[in-house]
Amino acid sequence: MPSAARPVLAVWTLLIVLFCAVAPVPAAAVILRSPSAPREATASATAAPEPGECSGRVPVQPDQAPVLAHFYIWFTSSSWYRAKTDFPAIGRYSSNDTSVMRQQVTQAREAGIDGFIVSWKSTDTLNPRLAVLRDIAAETDFKLAITYQAQDFDRNPLPVAQVQQDLRWLADTYANDSVFHVLGSRPVVALSGTWHYSEEELRSITEPVASQLMVLATEKDVEGYQRVAPAVEGELYYWSSADPAETAGYREKLLAMANAAREDCGVWVAPVSPGFDAREVGGSTVVDRRDGETLRRSWEAGLATVPDAIGVISWNEFSENTHIEPSEAFGTRYVDALRELTGAPPPPGGELDSSQTQGTTSMLQSGLALSAAVGSVLLVTALAIRRRHHTGGRGGCPTGQQSSSLP
Repeated sequence: MPSAARPVLAVWTLLIVLFCAVAPVPAAAVILRSPSAPREATASATAAPEPGECSGRVPVQPDQAPVLAHFYIWFTSSSWYRAKTDFPAIGRYSSNDTSVMRQQVTQAREAGIDGFIVSWKSTDTLNPRLAVLRDIAAETDFKLAITYQAQDFDRNPLPVAQVQQDLRWLADTYANDSVFHVLGSRPVVALSGTWHYSEEELRSITEPVASQLMVLATEKDVEGYQRVAPAVEGELYYWSSADPAETAGYREKLLAMANAAREDCGVWVAPVSPGFDAREVGGSTVVDRRDGETLRRSWEAGLATVPDAIGVISWNEFSENTHIEPSEAFGTRYVDALRELTGAPPPPGGELDSSQTQGTTSMLQSGLALSAAVGSVLLVTALAIRRRHHTGGRGGCPTGQQSSSLP
């Protein structure tokens, strides 16, 4: 390790020690990823689970929590003429193009992404595309999870019978496929729009496939999750329209959602996003990208919740402008920024800093700045978890608004 980088490691270590001293958390792990260090070198602090807590769960190790990116396979060549202000650098593709899909998986892996969360429902168009993506993923040990799109184009909920049928097909087709084994031996399936369904309806959807699929909610708040918790196994929080720098209570809400999921030993998938602009599809909120700063702050806040997985929003949601896929407007800026956060090595043939001294100095400066920012996140997290622990919350589960726009 270059000597100039050692103060960064020292600061990170001090933050971890302070956190553990303030808030010893049963069966949880604090994950801190330095943008200059690979995930294998992640610093963490762990505590043993309380007896009997979450006995059926297999905890994700702190340095193995997967980084996943939401991925959309609904594009046709005509999709790019609707509600788009930026376009893929690879061209205005169709999701039927196998060569494009293979390149997307390669680029994602090079950015430190472990798998895609594929937006899907059973149709004659999407089923073959999912099968092709599965084969490409299998070639490189890339993982897949699913977001089941339980709404139609107008965001009306699909009939319960249709959802039941589609999940049965998914279970019969992919339950035993290791490509889909992201958090254990069952495919992870987030059911979008769970707020549209009663607990009884959700039970009728999830219970028939519970031995084959791990079905998660996509609720918008703690109360919503608590309503559906008996029928699901955790929460995938799709929150892309909030600003980690400006939205009041951003970090506290993430922590509250994480704790709600853990209350019943559920899986928690934390959202991370580079920015947001859905004005082309009728929205009004804009979250500025700040040349990667928004992504970095979102990443810090997500990690501070001790997730089972990170859900990056998104690889290629161009209508809401959350994409990190290389594009005409941003080039490779956001896959590069994510690679710095995951600690993935530069891609083969990638450009290296021409000055070792300059690169080391830059690493030191950004590392110190990041440490200061993470310190505030840890303080919020520590105090909140400690408060829960002292008021009798379980807090001991080992760990871990969905986009419905169409092209």
